[in-house]
Amino acid sequence: MAQSNKKTLQAEQSETLLKTLKTRFEKNSNRHQGLEWAAVQSKLESQPEKLWSLNEMENSGGEPDVIGYDAKTKEYIFCDCSAETPKGRRSICYDQEALESRKEHKPANSAIAMATAMGIEILTEEQYRELQQLGPFDLKSSSWVKTPAAIRKLGGALFCDYRYQTTFLYHNGAESYYAVRGFRGLLRV
Repeated sequence: MAQSNKKTLQAEQSETLLKTLKTRFEKNSNRHQGLEWAAVQSKLESQPEKLWSLNEMENSGGEPDVIGYDAKTKEYIFCDCSAETPKGRRSICYDQEALESRKEHKPANSAIAMATAMGIEILTEEQYRELQQLGPFDLKSSSWVKTPAAIRKLGGALFCDYRYQTTFLYHNGAESYYAVRGFRGLLRV
């Protein structure tokens, strides 16, 4: 947890992160055709709390990158683009309720709690499928996705992965956790 409500980076941290993001942006232009880094950077510099969230994504292995632009809201969309679900966000159950329901062998955290603490959103099934259009992700791992309330109320949760050149949606008990299951996040800037 943050020690204060102010979630900002030191100047040196911001500079390092911006360099990393710029390099990734330039290396993966297929993810954001027609977008210019200067405009993205300007937007990031005006919203230090978003830079903080991106740093959390980066530090947990997410390799965030711009995957789109929402013309209605005038926001750039960042998403975890690591080949596999981020290593620093694995072996977690779906949400706090699931975590509390475990009697023994509790995981350290839950996907929903981690995403909230990082200031990001967990991907929906639709967003996950859109991400797979940019390249194959989760060939050996899987990622929790936002679960409809009706399914969650019955104790279940959803996750996705990519196998056999196909994106699959599965279900599991929300309290389950595996070494290769984590979550991918999305951030609007």
